[in-house]
Amino acid sequence: MSQPSRGIVAAGHTQTAEAAADILRAGGNAFDAAVAGVLAACVAESVLTSAAGGGFLLAHTHRGENTLFDFFSQTPQRRLPGSALDFYPIEANFGDTVQEFHIGLGSMAVPGCVAGLVTVQRRLGRLPFKEVLAPAIHLARQGVSVNPFFAYVYQLLRPILTATPESRAIYAPQGNLLKVGETLRMPNFANTLEYLAAAGPNDFYRGAIAAQLTQDCAERGGYLTSADLQQYQVIERQPLSICYRDSTLLTNPPPSSGGALIAFSLALLGECNLAELSHSEAAHLCCLSQAMQLTNQARRDGYDTQLYDAGVAEQFLSPTHVQAYRQQLAGKLGSTTHISVIDAEGNAASATTSNGEGSSYVIPGTDIMVNNMLGEEDLNPHGFHQWQPNQRISSMMAPTMILHDGRPQLVLGSGGSNRIRTAILQVVSNLIDFQMPPELAVSTPRIHWENGVLHLEPGFDRAAIEAQTLSERYVWWQAQSMFFGGVHAVSNAADGSFRGAGDSRRYGAVAVA
Repeated sequence: MSQPSRGIVAAGHTQTAEAAADILRAGGNAFDAAVAGVLAACVAESVLTSAAGGGFLLAHTHRGENTLFDFFSQTPQRRLPGSALDFYPIEANFGDTVQEFHIGLGSMAVPGCVAGLVTVQRRLGRLPFKEVLAPAIHLARQGVSVNPFFAYVYQLLRPILTATPESRAIYAPQGNLLKVGETLRMPNFANTLEYLAAAGPNDFYRGAIAAQLTQDCAERGGYLTSADLQQYQVIERQPLSICYRDSTLLTNPPPSSGGALIAFSLALLGECNLAELSHSEAAHLCCLSQAMQLTNQARRDGYDTQLYDAGVAEQFLSPTHVQAYRQQLAGKLGSTTHISVIDAEGNAASATTSNGEGSSYVIPGTDIMVNNMLGEEDLNPHGFHQWQPNQRISSMMAPTMILHDGRPQLVLGSGGSNRIRTAILQVVSNLIDFQMPPELAVSTPRIHWENGVLHLEPGFDRAAIEAQTLSERYVWWQAQSMFFGGVHAVSNAADGSFRGAGDSRRYGAVAVA
């Protein structure tokens, strides 16, 4: 791929990537482009992310500053009796596995996406906010042709997308869910963005939109109140930084868990001389699967209960703690999406956002479905409705960068719930340990170990692997799947050339400017 003049973008949809690239072409930087891309994804990838969801953006500026913007969802300030809540389960059937989610107004946490995108753009962007909104407004009004991946996801999430009249109006306007080649339109979202551009984005938390949302919660069984919305704050954190081989990896720090778990797995892999192994052979998969298993064990051994303690990452990743697990080495749908951007000035943005699976509740007149973070089992390890009030929810999302000599060498991230960290782990290892280019590092078959089950995509030697007894049980997938994440990555070589990879598991795309 020839070097673009302004930058490169990798994202979960062609229209998302193009919206970000358009902003680069208009003179915006990587942060303007990332914000524009996330807003466009709220249309093109609207079952994976939403303006009423949450996320994280990892920023590296050309001046060498690194900041993690945490705008993930917050738990409400009060709990209610379960009997008073609109909260119920649905199932998504992947074919090879079934996953349960809970939806309804009682599944909604405080949304942070609007506040986060505005904060990033004001702090690090340079274009007027109205200009950054323009691609998403155009896309929402013009519409997006449904591709095969999203037609598949619509069918997976049928119980959510058809649960309310407002959601059916978006995804099943003629009575049936939209199919491949049909057009998804969100005119109310376009109107809402234009309204926020004129009235100011704070209106989402303090104005008519907020009033409608909190009134519906009060009347129909949701937690959210005006105080929850008005007091929401974006948090700027110091990224978690670790060394792997001769590179520096930056990722999401606690209280989110995904970044530290990736770092722990890499610390274990550091003991394996992967350069002497062939990729995908049984010995390589033995190292990978054991690193995943031991990381899960370390997580259960107290990490999750200490996420909000000061210094938890330093203790968890300390050589003494890692060594205790290193000695044992033998030698889900995630409705989440990601966008990676590098510009020609040396700025880089890695943004992962999510709506959970969506609560099914759409704020009337906006086309914005609110998240179901309180109904996600992965985000509620102590059980539903057992969360601590007014606390930032921990997430597996881990926007990540690899720096070499202080320059962003690779920007990546993934969707995929619990599979986010294992997807990123494998792509990072592919790039650093096996010197793969980004396209191959992303497209290479993956594995995922969890709860005694080793999931494997096609491309591995089944007989050789099962002979190694790497797991109690195996699931041999028939095709590459979104179950194994969706890593969208861009890289910047020492000669200044750019490369990018959009994960085909989620119809990812690359755009150059």
